[in-house]
Amino acid sequence: MLTKRIIPCLDVKDNRVVKGVNFVNLRDAGDPVELGSRYSAEGADELVFLDITATIRSRKTIVELVEKVAANVFIPFTVGGGISSADQIGLLLRSGADKCSINTAAVNNPDVLRESAERFGAQCVVLALDARKDTTRSGKWVVCVKAGTERTDIDAVEWAVRAEKLGAGEILLTSMDADGTQAGYDIELTRAVAEAVHIPVIASGGAGTLDSLYDVLDKGKASAVLAASIFHYGTYTINQTKQFLAGKGVPVRF
Repeated sequence: MLTKRIIPCLDVKDNRVVKGVNFVNLRDAGDPVELGSRYSAEGADELVFLDITATIRSRKTIVELVEKVAANVFIPFTVGGGISSADQIGLLLRSGADKCSINTAAVNNPDVLRESAERFGAQCVVLALDARKDTTRSGKWVVCVKAGTERTDIDAVEWAVRAEKLGAGEILLTSMDADGTQAGYDIELTRAVAEAVHIPVIASGGAGTLDSLYDVLDKGKASAVLAASIFHYGTYTINQTKQFLAGKGVPVRF
């Protein structure tokens, strides 16, 4: 059985890690290089760095900061935010990233997933899928773009399936409704996407208790959990999290 991954997330704005609720009301959570180094040393399986205002401000991801973080972490490192082309993915991979996540640009130009996978391999290409509950259809979700600020009419599960066919090797799935609330992941959304694709799904948005992580890995069928606030503010450590999950029978790597 494949081990489940525990992945801290660094949401970065103006060179600082921040965290809010539903992507707004952001508060400072620390220095990205220091936090990334700490999580690497603590035994996190991977790290995700998201430049959360890059797309909104129409600028590229902060390459220099990516280089600094990459030099201080010794675990797989995913970078996202403002990426709009395979060339930019190539630059970030050369700067130290192991994978790159892409959201808005992939929605606007799905071929960027195919081109990136052909050039760098599907294992480097992560579809960042931000989803909200569909207000017109029960049990459905729609894709959001521009750091969750704009809702589309694209069905989230259908988009996940298409992205896999185009070459995405992994899906970073964020529930915009749950993000930052610490009230638990959207289990139904995660399970719907995980059952529709054959690539790993990272659950994001809503981590609060250790039980919430277990639930989305078990009931939600996620391959990995992304969390921010519970790690940044010291609610739980990576080791506590893994010990808890292992005690529940979840395969984790120590």
